[in-house]
Amino acid sequence: MFNFFRFLYLNIYSFILLFCGIAAIGIPFYNFSKLLLIPQIIISFLFLKPSIDLFSSYKDKKIKYQILMNKNKVEFRPETFAIFMKDPCGRLLTKCVLKDLGCKNKYKELLVYKEPFLTTLKNNCKPAKTSIFINENFDDDKNEKK
Repeated sequence: MFNFFRFLYLNIYSFILLFCGIAAIGIPFYNFSKLLLIPQIIISFLFLKPSIDLFSSYKDKKIKYQILMNKNKVEFRPETFAIFMKDPCGRLLTKCVLKDLGCKNKYKELLVYKEPFLTTLKNNCKPAKTSIFINENFDDDKNEKK
């Protein structure tokens, strides 16, 4: 039963997105116009896709939970939580680990690692450039081996 409640707690954002997606498709805008059904489905998909992605990451969260528990069993090491304090799901995981370690009051110390919302947006919304490097001698190497 304990694992069930941990699953609920660590996936709270997934459930919120899931319920928003269901609510977006459940509103009967199609009574006004059948054309409103298309944007309604798109909006619903925009909520449901991240929800499914977050639900599928639960195995990864369990592994990270074990790693954090093992690293902090003997002594509390705040630097191990730095990565997890940058996003909301990681903060939930941090709170869960701290509760199980009996160090709930240490969460205030970890807020130093929390990034402001605008900084997080700037860091995560940068365009990425993909470069492909081709080995020019690749064809020559193949011919030499024959």
